[in-house]
Amino acid sequence: MVQVTRLNGSRLMINALLIELIEETPDTLLTLTTGKKMVIQESAEVLTGRIVEYQRSIGLLAASVKGAVTEE
Repeated sequence: MVQVTRLNGSRLMINALLIELIEETPDTLLTLTTGKKMVIQESAEVLTGRIVEYQRSIGLLAASVKGAVTEE
């Protein structure tokens, strides 16, 4: 889960695995795999960093890197 801030200042935790698309229009617009959209305060760059950090914390990135090395 990653924390995001809506434009009204309210904070919420969102499942990073459900994020399908991040657009800057110029506000940051998230599209989830469910079709739901939300506008947040964080930039795409900041959110991407949080997603990568979350994936590392659950071992998702390490598993994909290890799998890629093993397959070669």
